Amino acid sequence: MSLFDSVDHYYARYRPRLPDQVVQILAREQAGVAAPMLLDLGASTGQVALSMLPALPPASRLDLVDQDEGMLRTALDELGPQLGERTATVHAVPAEKFAPAQPCYQADLVTCCQAFHWMDRPAVPAMADQVAAPHAAVAIMGDGSLWTHRAGWIVALREVIQSHLGAVRRAGTTGTYREPGRRYEDDLAESAFSEIAEHRIPFTPVWTPRSVLGYLRSTSFARPDLFADHAGFEDQAQELLLQHARDGVLHEDGVFTVLLARRPGAAR
Repeated sequence: MSLFDSVDHYYARYRPRLPDQVVQILAREQAGVAAPMLLDLGASTGQVALSMLPALPPASRLDLVDQDEGMLRTALDELGPQLGERTATVHAVPAEKFAPAQPCYQADLVTCCQAFHWMDRPAVPAMADQVAAPHAAVAIMGDGSLWTHRAGWIVALREVIQSHLGAVRRAGTTGTYREPGRRYEDDLAESAFSEIAEHRIPFTPVWTPRSVLGYLRSTSFARPDLFADHAGFEDQAQELLLQHARDGVLHEDGVFTVLLARRPGAAR
């Protein structure tokens, strides 16, 4: 069973898309390519692809890889009306198992947002080395999750979750979450993509109590089936969020990190 079974609706509706500055950074990686190929790993319901669409030329191709077929179906539903002449193909396999059907396939950009920690981290760059164009970059990116952020309302919300599920962060039906043993930079440094540039983009996400509850339903640490009384938890969480909201909204000061990794000497 996937960590995120049956949560594609909440993913599509409540998971945020990329900040505009991140889209600009990624778009520069494909500048000058007439028909770029974007390979998105751990694509879920297509947040990266949807964010990137306005910056992609009409002849672009998008390949979305995720183990969850339901999420990929939702991604196609979300992308379809906005694709125009672009094409999108989904692949329901683990990221490291992606194998393009075309023998001359070359991705111009490989992205992985908020999902690298769930993957076979040495195997993913090794796979990317087989399918990425010589000039391509691998972008590992994200801003953590509401479990890790430090705004006062988030700390209080985490305490409510822990009062129901225990102090240790849950990881879906598989047990508890374990922090990565080392940095993503170290994984990349030992791969073919060992030339790494880090971009840290400050941004201020705006939430509402409703969107926070929807987001929590999509997570591995607060999905509904973890709770003996999920309705009771949501009532308690909503009351707390309403107390912290100002004019109906909740703010946090975030940092979105993008690790852009290339093969040494690759043209930019």
